[in-house]
Amino acid sequence: MAWNALAPTMTQWLRQDPRDYWRMPVVRVGVTGLARAGKTVLLTALASVLLAPGALNGRVRRATIAESGADPIPQFPYARMRAALAGDPPHWPARTDSVARLALEIERTGGRRPVRIEFLDYPGEWLLDLPMARQSFADWSRDTLARLERTPSHESARAFLSFVRALPKGAEASDALAETGHRLYRTLLGSLREQDGLSFLQPGRFLMPGPGAEPAWMAFFPLDNASPLASLLQQRFDAYVDQMRTTLMDTLFGRIDRLIVVADILSALHTGPAAFADARTALGAAADALRWQNSWQSTIGALFRGRLPPPTIGRVAYVASKADHVAERQRHNLRTLMGNLTDSAPDRRSQARAQAFAIASLRCTEDFVWTLDGHPVSAVRGRLLGDDRLTRSYPGEVPPEPPGPAFWTHPFLALPDFEPARLPMDRRGMPNIGLDDLLTFLLEDVL
Repeated sequence: MAWNALAPTMTQWLRQDPRDYWRMPVVRVGVTGLARAGKTVLLTALASVLLAPGALNGRVRRATIAESGADPIPQFPYARMRAALAGDPPHWPARTDSVARLALEIERTGGRRPVRIEFLDYPGEWLLDLPMARQSFADWSRDTLARLERTPSHESARAFLSFVRALPKGAEASDALAETGHRLYRTLLGSLREQDGLSFLQPGRFLMPGPGAEPAWMAFFPLDNASPLASLLQQRFDAYVDQMRTTLMDTLFGRIDRLIVVADILSALHTGPAAFADARTALGAAADALRWQNSWQSTIGALFRGRLPPPTIGRVAYVASKADHVAERQRHNLRTLMGNLTDSAPDRRSQARAQAFAIASLRCTEDFVWTLDGHPVSAVRGRLLGDDRLTRSYPGEVPPEPPGPAFWTHPFLALPDFEPARLPMDRRGMPNIGLDDLLTFLLEDVL
């Protein structure tokens, strides 16, 4: 057990402000993930579950949305998001594209003092910047260019790769060349996301910039040579990583106690082997970057250097969304697959207590048995967007492990665009799959 198990506790104790004993306890939960995984609806549903009277089997006596006060981080628009889902007809709310916070004050059963739960929502694109903190510019360029050589060939890919190949080994450190390569690379990233459904696209802020004018050091791109131009790009890469450490790892991740990473694994399986391999790489890189749990050596070493130990994230939940698109018997496979992609299967839980889940933030289907070719199969049915009729869907079998080549030889996973389920009139939560288990994992020690 030893010292490694004690290091996170030591870190939390060293970072405590003595005034915290008189303040309301605060638990900060980060919510992020791969692009288009349903993070906005998930956050709306998590709040809705906690706001329902007697939530989590009576552990929550009452919950209210806290005022934002002078908080510099914008408030997550919970009321607007829920109103979209409760409309007539209901519709999916627009995705968020900036950092936002949703704070709830929870009155716990048993007379204990209230606790404040803060959900921090930030763009999933930024999550994939974390692995860059461990790479040099040369390594990042080599890995990125190797991936791009394997991506689907289209105009933007050809334009960028042709530009890089045409650069001489002694290319000068020119702002004009850097700007041109940056523009072509940024266009390529957008195409890979929009046209090919890829997720592992770095840097994330090229796709989802932060507020304000972009600094000059944002204009870089991967280049694997030893030219003066590569030296200029390396300086800009290093400035980007330094800024990312300050604004993302320290300011955001450094203040998070728990983390949710959500991904749409079913859509990746449906899109094809390239999209699935990309999602697998993205999740693996993110999971590896999040394993920054302290050892006793790093804690003591930081103290000897006169610094506080690096922060820890106590629990990480890797969440596969859209579990309502497959029948109940397939959801276990979906959860197991997510666990295998992130090394968070039950027999391999890390010190951070990582765990995988398969959830539906707002359940849009019901299970039923469908007879296909004379054989009963477990299927689902729901209403398509803009259509009042129930549509049946048998998406196929979900593999519990990353599939081999034989899996891709037949069509798999038709994923209809289902309409949001009608919300109950009494506003008691939202019909979902797995959110109670997810919240219990994240907050059981608090509630």
